[in-house]
Formats: sequence, C-alpha cells, structure tokens
Amino acid sequence: MIRLEHVTKRYRARGVTTIVADDISATFPTGVSVGLLGRNGAGKSSLLRMIAGTMRPTSGRIWSDGTLSWPVGFAGSFHGDLTGAQNVRFVARIYGVDTDELEAYVRAFANIGPHFDRPFFTYSSGMRSRLAFGTSMGIDFDTYLVDEVTSVGDGDFRLRSEQVFLDRMRGAGAVVVSHSMPMMRNLCTMGAVLHDARLTFFDDIDEAIAMHEDLLGIPRSRRILPGAAPPQPGAMPPVPAAAPPGGAR
Repeated sequence: MIRLEHVTKRYRARGVTTIVADDISATFPTGVSVGLLGRNGAGKSSLLRMIAGTMRPTSGRIWSDGTLSWPVGFAGSFHGDLTGAQNVRFVARIYGVDTDELEAYVRAFANIGPHFDRPFFTYSSGMRSRLAFGTSMGIDFDTYLVDEVTSVGDGDFRLRSEQVFLDRMRGAGAVVVSHSMPMMRNLCTMGAVLHDARLTFFDDIDEAIAMHEDLLGIPRSRRILPGAAPPQPGAMPPVPAAAPPGGAR
C-alpha cells in the first residue's frame, strides 16, 4: 500500500508559483495497477517522483509498507565511467539483491554482447534502454512506477520486453503514467485523474479515462472504446528510455 497524506507540491520560478499537488490524500492499494491520468503539465511525473522518494513534497507525508521501484521512465542515468556490469552490480547492492544473479540476468536479457563490459558512456541510446529495462525487471518489487514507457530495439526484443513486463505485473502492483489509453486499459484496473492539483480516484480504469477525455474535450466519436482495437496494434512495448537513479528507494 502507498499512502499520501495531505501532500502538497509547489514550484516557484520567476516570481510565479505553480501548484501541482494541493493537499492530496489518497491510498494506492497493494497489488493493484493504477493508471495516473492528466493533461500535459498537470504534475503526473512530479507525483510519481514524490512517491518514489526522488522528490520531496512541499508539505505532507508519503509512506509505503512495500518495496517500490524507481520510476521506470525517469530521466536518470547510470554512471558513465562504469561498465554496464559494474552499474548493475552497484544497483544490486543498493536494493539488497544478489549481485551475481542480477548481473547474469541483465547480461542475458539486454543481449548487448561485449558492450556489457564497456563504459556506459560508450553506449547507444538503444543499449542504454536495454540495460535499464533489464535491470528494473531483474528486481522484484511490490509496486512498479512506470512513466511514459517507449519502444526501442527490434521486434523480438520488444516482444520479449512486453512479456516480461506483463509477467511482473501479474505478481505486483503498479502506478502507470501514459498517454496511451489502450496501454492503460491493458495494464491497469483502477485509475486516478490529476486535474487542477487535485487527485480523483476511480475503481474502474474506464471511468478514469472517461473523465480524463472529458477534461481534454475529446469528442466521444473519436474515443477508443473498451475492447476496441487500438489504431496501432502492438504499440505497448514497456521499455524505458532511461536508467534508474542511484538515490531512488
């Protein structure tokens, strides 16, 4: 369970104060995948980072009785001068998992050959994504935090990544941020809409999507209804574009 108690977050820049969370109290149940919806700039990624512990709220408290992943799509990075193997072993020590087991898992999953033992700064964006995704999926968490996953790699790697991610979701919960409504319906059962710094929870993800699309002013005739095929089949490969931050909890 993740509990938010009177959480407020304010940003101040050039004399202007922006509030992205205003006295939010909410509970994300254990073992449930919740889709976090909201227009661009609503504060979804900020809320996700506060849940992860990589950003402090201005006031209020966030606590969890289970283990949380780093935000899968968080724009952090591995240490550039360390090899892929060294970075993975460092993450293993941070999260208290067997270093040899995690290294072996990521080496096989990422499948980047000899580059795994070369400095991270020499990696292409695709290799960085493979390393990051393999590392995040190599550790069992009670709740995965997912922020705008993207598609990289060839078809075989995307398919394998999607299957591993869905397997993890069967035994864990998640808080998912995405603009893909088919993906939200595929991954989530509950939903929450962040609008005007307030969070509205729904037991049914379809009800959350309906509110979100109403707020966006999307005509009902243009909406993808539950059970309908998405416009681009297979557009749900959960591969992050960034590596985990070392300070995440």
